[in-house]
Amino acid sequence: MGGAGDPAPAAGQSLAGCRVVLTAKRRAAELATALERRGAEVLRAPILTIIPHADDDLLVAQTRALIADPPDVVVATTGVGFRGWMDAADAAGCAGELLEVLRGARIIARGPKAQGAVHGAGLNADWVADSETAAEIKELFDDEGAAGLHVAVQHHGSGSDCIDEVLTGLGARVTSLVVYRWGPSPDPEAVSRAIGLIAAAEVDAVAFTSAQGVAEFLATCEREGLRDEVIEAMRGPVIPATVGPVTAAPLVDLGLTPLVPDRFRLGALVRELSTALAERCAAELDTPAGTLRLRRSAAALDGRTLSFSQVQLAVLRALVAAEGGVVSREEILALLPGSSNDPHAAEVAVARLRDSLGDRSVVRTVPRRGYRLEVRR
Repeated sequence: MGGAGDPAPAAGQSLAGCRVVLTAKRRAAELATALERRGAEVLRAPILTIIPHADDDLLVAQTRALIADPPDVVVATTGVGFRGWMDAADAAGCAGELLEVLRGARIIARGPKAQGAVHGAGLNADWVADSETAAEIKELFDDEGAAGLHVAVQHHGSGSDCIDEVLTGLGARVTSLVVYRWGPSPDPEAVSRAIGLIAAAEVDAVAFTSAQGVAEFLATCEREGLRDEVIEAMRGPVIPATVGPVTAAPLVDLGLTPLVPDRFRLGALVRELSTALAERCAAELDTPAGTLRLRRSAAALDGRTLSFSQVQLAVLRALVAAEGGVVSREEILALLPGSSNDPHAAEVAVARLRDSLGDRSVVRTVPRRGYRLEVRR
């Protein structure tokens, strides 16, 4: 393997040859750009659509009722939901009144993203759930009590997470505000294609940003008849990556071990996924021309990203898999299109591979037997 002095791949190509499925629609462009900047191929398969309630008469009516009957406590469960609530109030002409009411309440945020949205509205969060879970909020109310309090809870699209029920059981009066809800995928065909690729382990990772997205993804796999195959793929070659423990929970319940960053942010997810992909997806061998790194659809030699046809990649994979052992002409021929038995076709394929490598010493001819990579042990 390469030594400490080997040149590292350029930052922009650190994930060249890796293929990642994104299941989110919200902030998908940001996540895709960060991965593509590192050279990954990104397949977008949004499993759900967020449907805002900005023009929902019920949300506006509930907001006006809350202004008339101010809460003692406000629970912000999501950043996008809290911002959407402020936008809806602004569109209805009552944002100023709502902010005055919220300034007089104790604000509880379910994690840093909700806290950021609260701060963005010019408010302060009095308490933040470090784990970003509803369970931590319920524990807070269990410990402190809620009898006689009027609590407003801003919910996300997948429901209350039983916060309302806990508060009601503790004697609180609860006002629920659903600011957005989940809708069907905007591109079912892309989702179906992605599920097929995951089941066949033809991608390297699949990323999730919401627990509801995971649940709908698994339900869609069931409808496609590929649920077992997808779960099995995520046990092995396909990395399931999540933005935090709440999103990871449905996968953990299946006995999977998804990637969960220490900090529940897209940036942290990109960094940890990049590290995991770099470790898992690259075959690496030392050759006379430098370190050869091979991924699913790309390769680099001595830090240079190489351009190959699909046939050349297939031949190179066979040589890399042999780790310096001989790959016969018959095995090379089996990788080529058509059904030629002409040894010359194998010679041409290897010659073209050598040209693309830019150093003919990397692939050696073994007389009367075939070809092998020149590997330094």
